[in-house]
Amino acid sequence: MLNPLDFTGKVALITGAAAGMGLATANAFADAGAAVVLADYKEEGIKPAAKKLVAAGHKAIAIRCDVSDDAQVAAMVDQTVAEFGHLDAAFNNAGVMARIAPIADSTREDWDRVIGINLRGVWSCMKYELKQMQRQGSGAIVNNASVGALTGNPGIGSYIASKHGVVGLTRTAALEYIKQGIRVNAVNPGLIDTQVARDVVSGNEQAYEEIAKNVPIARAGKPEEIASVVLWLCTPAASYVVGHALTVDGGMTVV
Repeated sequence: MLNPLDFTGKVALITGAAAGMGLATANAFADAGAAVVLADYKEEGIKPAAKKLVAAGHKAIAIRCDVSDDAQVAAMVDQTVAEFGHLDAAFNNAGVMARIAPIADSTREDWDRVIGINLRGVWSCMKYELKQMQRQGSGAIVNNASVGALTGNPGIGSYIASKHGVVGLTRTAALEYIKQGIRVNAVNPGLIDTQVARDVVSGNEQAYEEIAKNVPIARAGKPEEIASVVLWLCTPAASYVVGHALTVDGGMTVV
């Protein structure tokens, strides 16, 4: 029986790949046989990660990219295709958290920063990824949204708005491109053990542990648990999954 997570001969592009869910997904794609492109504005994170994968026998390159800059995104996709010849899977994961403040006290600068990366960045990545996948007649895209796309959350209005927007954009793109052999879906992670999650409580380990215990599964998720879902959504095993935002949250939004 064929391994449903076999990506031998495939090319995967991951943004926000310097750490957390992005890095875990890049490693998972590489372990599954894909050539991987690790993209992030933090070169100091992706360059060592790519070198480590290459040293282990995988095909990998690092590309510095600020996803809020359309020209950099276009160049990222062009470099991916120039290096590996095609693009089969993309995980649009790059994102930032809002500075905590009620809406009336938040700033236009923070709104533009969060929306520019979390929402416009996903739009820009899809724009250029889809153009390449159209030329091929195939491809799969997964956008990283959040359980914040399902609820409100006081103090992080721009983040919540951006993630609601990602899900709407995902559903629209899915309908526009499915007849061209391209599937677009999203993933809604809950509390995942990343530095970003810990930064929300300003490094307060006790507060973080209390939040994790209140998840029905009684722990935070691992970045690798999101990676496995992203890979599955990009395989033929998920061939009938179109425009779906798959929640992976340990039961957080069930209660």
